Amino acid sequence: MIKENQKVLNLMNLLTDGFLVAFSFVPAYAVRFILFEGEQGHIPLSGYLPLILTSIPLFLFLYAMFGLYESFRMKNFTKELELLLQANFIGTLMLVVVLFVVRGMNFSRWVLVIHFLFDTLLIAVKRLLMRRTLRYYRGLGYNQKHVLIVGSGKGARQYYQAITRDLSLGLRPAGQVCGGSGAMSPLRRLGGFDDLDYILSKKSVDEVVAALSLEESERISQVIHACEKYGVKLSLIPFYADYMSPHPYIDEVDGIPLMNIRRIPLDNIANAAVKRVMDVCGALVLIVLTSPLMLFAAVGTKLSSPGPVIFRQKRVGLNKKTFVMYKFRSMRVNDRQNSGWSRDEDPRKTKFGALIRKCSIDELPQFFNVLKGDMSLVGPRPELPHFVEQFKETIPLYMVKHQVRPGITGWAQVNGFRGDTSIEERIRHDIFYIENWSVLLDIRILLMTVFKGLINSEKLLPEPKEDTAP
Repeated sequence: MIKENQKVLNLMNLLTDGFLVAFSFVPAYAVRFILFEGEQGHIPLSGYLPLILTSIPLFLFLYAMFGLYESFRMKNFTKELELLLQANFIGTLMLVVVLFVVRGMNFSRWVLVIHFLFDTLLIAVKRLLMRRTLRYYRGLGYNQKHVLIVGSGKGARQYYQAITRDLSLGLRPAGQVCGGSGAMSPLRRLGGFDDLDYILSKKSVDEVVAALSLEESERISQVIHACEKYGVKLSLIPFYADYMSPHPYIDEVDGIPLMNIRRIPLDNIANAAVKRVMDVCGALVLIVLTSPLMLFAAVGTKLSSPGPVIFRQKRVGLNKKTFVMYKFRSMRVNDRQNSGWSRDEDPRKTKFGALIRKCSIDELPQFFNVLKGDMSLVGPRPELPHFVEQFKETIPLYMVKHQVRPGITGWAQVNGFRGDTSIEERIRHDIFYIENWSVLLDIRILLMTVFKGLINSEKLLPEPKEDTAP
C-alpha cells in the first residue's frame, strides 16, 4: 500500500510543480514590466508561451534528477530546499545560456531571474505545507510504512524507540525477528532468524530494518538473501553505529567498498572554495559595517583599564594547528589570561569589558582572522591549547571539531551553548554542523546569530574596586 501512496504523492508533486513552474512566469513578468516599467515594445506575456512550455519539462527533469521525487519522510526540509535551489539555479542558467546563444529570442533575461525567485519560493512553500499535512495524517495513523525489525543489537532498541516516539514519521513496527533472549517488550517477537523466510512470505512488510548484535552478525547473509528473495527493501543498522556519522561516505578500491565513517562535506574542494569565498566577502562587508562599533570598542577599552586594546590569544584551529585569535580586551591584564577560562561572574572583567562581551562586540576583530584564513564566519569555536589537551582525553569526539576551520559563530552558539556551558552539548552540536554543512546552514546560523546570538547570558556586574584576579 505504501508504494501506491508514494506513486500518488509523486504524481501530485509532479503536477503541482509543473503548474508552479509555469505560473511563476506570471508574477515574474508583472514585476519586470509592470512594477519596474520595462522597456517599450516588449513581448506580451502570451509571447512567452514557448519559453514556458520549454521550462516545464526541463525543470521537472532536473527535479527528478536531483531526487526531489524520492521519499522525504525521514529527511529534513533544509535538505529538500537545498536540492530545489540547485535544480532551479541550473535550470535558469541553462535557459539564460540558450537565450544568449539564440539571438532571435528576445525574451527578457530579468524575467528568468525573477522567475527563479518566485518558482523557488512557491514550490518550497507548497512542499513545506505538503510535508506538514502528511506528518499530521501520519500522526493520526494514515499512510503508514510497516517495518520489520530484525536482530537484537543496541540499534534495534534505539530505532524502535525513535519511531514510536515520533508517530508523525508514519513508521509502524510490524514485529521483531531475533533469538529468544533478544526480544523487546512490548514489540511482538514473530520468530527466530530461521523463520524469516516464512514471515516475509506471509506478512505484508514495506521494509526490513536489520540491527544485528555482534554475536548475530554471522546471520547477515541469511537476512539479505531472504529480503532479496521476497523483494523487500532492507536497511542496516550496524552494531558499530555509535561510532559512525549519519552520512558515511562510501569509496571503493578495485571493487572493494570502503566506508569512511565520518563524511565531512567541507573536504570537497568545491564546497571549501564556496565557503572561503563567502567568508572573505562576508568579512570585508562586515568590517565596513561594524567599523563604528569597533572604533567605539577600541576607545572604550583603552579608557577602561591599562593595557593593549587588542587581546591576542593562542587558539587551536584547523588540523590542530595553533593561531593567534584577536579580541577587544575585556579584562584587566592578569596572569591567567592565556590559560584561564572566563566565567559568568568573573572579577577579571572590567565594567566596559562586561558590556562589550554582553553584546559580543569584543569578537569583532575576528573578522581579520577570517581574512587571514585562520577562522571562518561560521564553525566550531576555537579553544585554548590547555583545554584542548584536557578535553581530548575526557570528551568523546572532541578532536573532530579541528577537521574544519573554527568560526566566529556556530551551531552550538546559536542554540545557547556558549561561554560557561556544557562541553558535551557544544561538541554534539559542532559534530552535527561538521557532518551536515551546507551553504543554507551557514546562512541560517548567521541569521540566527543576528536575531538571537549577539546578546549572551553573561551578567553585567559592578566593577570591583581593585584587581581581585589571582
